[in-house]
Amino acid sequence: MADNILVTLGPSSLNEETVVSCAELGVYVFRINLSHTPIEKVEENIKLIQSWTDVPVCLDSEGAQLRNGSMINEQVEFNKGDEIRIEIEPIVGDSQKLSFNPISISKQFSVSDEIQVDFNHVRFQVVAKYDDHFNAVVMEGGSIGSNKAADVSRDLEFDPLTEKDRQAIEIGLQNGVKNFAMSFANRPEDVELMRELCGKDANIICKIESPSGVDNLESIIECTDEILIDRGDLSRRVPIERIPFLQRRIIATARSMKTPVFVATNLLESMVTTQSPTRAEVNDVVSTLEMGASGLVLAAETAIGGYPVQAVRMIRSLMNEFERWTPNTSIADLLRD
Repeated sequence: MADNILVTLGPSSLNEETVVSCAELGVYVFRINLSHTPIEKVEENIKLIQSWTDVPVCLDSEGAQLRNGSMINEQVEFNKGDEIRIEIEPIVGDSQKLSFNPISISKQFSVSDEIQVDFNHVRFQVVAKYDDHFNAVVMEGGSIGSNKAADVSRDLEFDPLTEKDRQAIEIGLQNGVKNFAMSFANRPEDVELMRELCGKDANIICKIESPSGVDNLESIIECTDEILIDRGDLSRRVPIERIPFLQRRIIATARSMKTPVFVATNLLESMVTTQSPTRAEVNDVVSTLEMGASGLVLAAETAIGGYPVQAVRMIRSLMNEFERWTPNTSIADLLRD
């Protein structure tokens, strides 16, 4: 039965009233996203959640991912054809300059590389390289906020865990955390490193969000406890029209190997700003459950959305309806209150 709901906590929901209300609806884990949580706040947040509920905490690593740095505001505009600077050292970015993290990765940029930032598809091309910065041209314009995921037009060499991830794992273990999600699990060796750091008794959730992760899916599943399909990050590297079919194949593979599989990204995205989901979102949730997903992940809906409890309640209601009906249920029964 698919009844697990993974809830991401953030500015909209990291308070006692919201956490308790969500927990009453049945939550598998409360997720702390390390990509958006300063290391100085990790222990404090863990202890707060633990003081409000018995629902386990899950630390979700930053992992092998490129992100832009802080921006002067959350809607910095870049216009096609403009030339900008990409600084190697961290800076507060604006429409003329920005930086990327981790620094060790941004140093790998080369002339002709194309860098796409976030889902607005703002795209830069590197045209010159210097000791402390790169020059780039805006190929596709748009707006960028702080700390948005980015992709480069070729493979770069990433460490599977950042130094911040390692510190957070240690903090988590010291505070009784047993659930850890590994972002961008690309190879079984990545999972083995995560297991070594988190301990043999930890519950490891490997996030499948890159072509390498899909290519190595079965060997990753053999090393992990659970997997999570992050459709958002995966769609930056794979044409979006193929994501529904990859989702079906990944779920089928996980089920055949008797491994729980969760699905994330845009499940109820409209509920970030409205109290009700769209009909397309409701159909997506039910279709995902029909595919055999073990559970669903709420991210922006609960972390920064205006209606986190309503979003959890809607997912729980859809799960309950899914368990209630069968293909043989009559139309009369479906229409009956």
